[in-house]
Amino acid sequence: MAAGSSFSVTTPIFYVNDAPHIGHAYTEVAADVLARWHRQSGVPTWSLTGTDEHGQKILRTAVANGVTPKEWADKLVADAWVPLLKTIDIANDDFIRTTEERHESVVQQFLQKLYDDGLIYDGEYEGYYCVGCEEYKQQSDLVDGSGEFEGQYVCPIHGRPVEVLKEKNYFFRMSDFQQRLLDLYEAQPDFIQPDSLRNEIVSFVRRGLDDLSISRQSFDWGVRVPWDDKHVVYVWFDALINYISALGWNPETPGELFDRFWPSNHIVGKDIARFHAVIWPAMLMAADLPVPARVFGHGWLLVGGEKMSKSKLTGIAPSQITDVFGSDAFRYYFLRAIAFGQDGSFSWEDLAARYQAELANGFGNLASRVVAMIGRYCDGAVPAAGELTAAESSIQKTVADAVAAADAAIGRFAIHEAIAAIWSVVDELNGYLTEQEPWKVAKDDSQSERLHTILATAAEGLRALAVLLSPVLPQATAKLWRALGAEAALGALTDQRIPDAGAWGQLPAGSQTEPLEALFPRIEHEASA
Repeated sequence: MAAGSSFSVTTPIFYVNDAPHIGHAYTEVAADVLARWHRQSGVPTWSLTGTDEHGQKILRTAVANGVTPKEWADKLVADAWVPLLKTIDIANDDFIRTTEERHESVVQQFLQKLYDDGLIYDGEYEGYYCVGCEEYKQQSDLVDGSGEFEGQYVCPIHGRPVEVLKEKNYFFRMSDFQQRLLDLYEAQPDFIQPDSLRNEIVSFVRRGLDDLSISRQSFDWGVRVPWDDKHVVYVWFDALINYISALGWNPETPGELFDRFWPSNHIVGKDIARFHAVIWPAMLMAADLPVPARVFGHGWLLVGGEKMSKSKLTGIAPSQITDVFGSDAFRYYFLRAIAFGQDGSFSWEDLAARYQAELANGFGNLASRVVAMIGRYCDGAVPAAGELTAAESSIQKTVADAVAAADAAIGRFAIHEAIAAIWSVVDELNGYLTEQEPWKVAKDDSQSERLHTILATAAEGLRALAVLLSPVLPQATAKLWRALGAEAALGALTDQRIPDAGAWGQLPAGSQTEPLEALFPRIEHEASA
């Protein structure tokens, strides 16, 4: 990962029509790991998440529940979306709501600028509209309904019939930016990732872009169009602007945060990548603003072969997992078990198996054994290493290689590859202890120097692991860091620089360890959906 002057990462802002499921949490954790990694690499970092609270879908949900849209949004944000961040240990820098004045005022200023520059005009539109997607659909995007929806066109994402809408709207001249978008994709091949998504988006734009309907008159829950208050702003046009409204942008003075942290990297589900990789950069080009740094569309979480969805009853609340396995295991599982950028299947059986084999038996048991042996054989003080052998040199090389490989993988947003590289240290240290058998060496007083070398090497390896895994497993690594005596000797774990983690010999001899409780306790009962 080449260190830049700053790093900014965003999640989508999520609709508050329902409570979050693990698909939402997956996006949050991925963005959080990237942000934590950069912060701990000494790069000024800013991370944003939030909620999308306008649009017809929210209005209908609120009405169905007998409350106003704002009351519905306030309750969902307070009771579900903000608590989610604590449930899965997200260290975001800001949380933006589209109903906040700081956002709505920027939307109106942005829109007014485009209108004044002749990039918005009025017209009439008729088309197929999916309320779930809050998007007009081409007929080619739809599928024929069956069963109760026989004879109707159905949205393949939501499985519901689309509506035919006809109304007078304002339009953004998005077609003017087709060639500029294609030039962007060619000049920055990594602007859209992964490659499969990039190819899909490029093909879509090459087929030709229509102008975009950006206002609605059929309902009134949204930001008012500044020059015509009979219209509200199309929810996606409104929502995308959150990425700069949260940074304090306005047409006169972009602001310090905007200057420092824009452009951002957008982490989104692949089903909304088109909005972020086509509409949003076209909007920014129209406003003479820099386009995003990158749009990364991750895959879907599948349960029973279907995309995670509350409406299809495949939605699983994150707390159903964290209440049993803990937040660290949640973060680890979804980012290790699924190649970031591809679809991945969730099952309780796979989660339980990986928790036991990789976290409890692999990393957790390694940490417990080493700290316990230092306590038993060295009165709790990390010993000084004596003469090194090829076995110790191999450990040092494995750690150095893991740091380089993991850092490079994070630069590609290949989070699963980064964790796999770090886990090579876990496997190598476990193998090292099995081969060196310090519990046997301890029985021979003449071998005390050798014993100390083995335990010093294992402790230093754990020191590096704590630093490298801190962005992924913040709770377990903080416990390990204290147990190694590293906090007293080296300072706070989050102050340790990841690129320096492979420099050997940082944990001083004499550091006083503390007893370490099991980092990943045995799960005594079966988890179930």
